Amino acid sequence: MNLHLSLTPLISLIAGILILVMPRLLNFIVAIYLIVIGLVGLFGVGALHLQ
Repeated sequence: MNLHLSLTPLISLIAGILILVMPRLLNFIVAIYLIVIGLVGLFGVGALHLQ
């Protein structure tokens, strides 16, 4: 069985869970998410697939 994980959906899932658990972290989670997505877009880490 092959399992392919992309970085963006994984980060989205973690951010969503943290927002549900601790709503006060919303600003920080959104800021960190946007920074990470920007870095992924700039450096092309999105093409990385873990096997």
